[in-house]
Amino acid sequence: MATQDDVRRIASLLPGAVEGQERFGFSVEVKGKWKGFCWSWAERVDPKKARVINDEVLVISVPGLAAKELLVGSAQDRFVDDPHYNGYPAVIVRLADWSAEELEDLLTEAWKSKASKELLRQFDAG
Repeated sequence: MATQDDVRRIASLLPGAVEGQERFGFSVEVKGKWKGFCWSWAERVDPKKARVINDEVLVISVPGLAAKELLVGSAQDRFVDDPHYNGYPAVIVRLADWSAEELEDLLTEAWKSKASKELLRQFDAG
């Protein structure tokens, strides 16, 4: 079972990753703009009210819609479905359903999909 502490530990290994201030999540700066690669899910609890942040569930960027389809298709029961993210390259996971090792793979790929070439070189150099 993964936790927010696991997410922080994993993100700390990714060059340029910075934790958000307003809600849990991580971004990387690219050409002067912050690009989020994971963040807490805002859940629609009541259709007539604002979404509510659920820190136990994480939205994680993926390189594209084909990657999303492949991931979700391989283990549909391990992903949260939210129509708000239909057509958007990100998957939604309950931290409790994933090990830290599995989450590390997802987060690293998410970071790679947003990071600059320089940060990717830093990561590859080790």
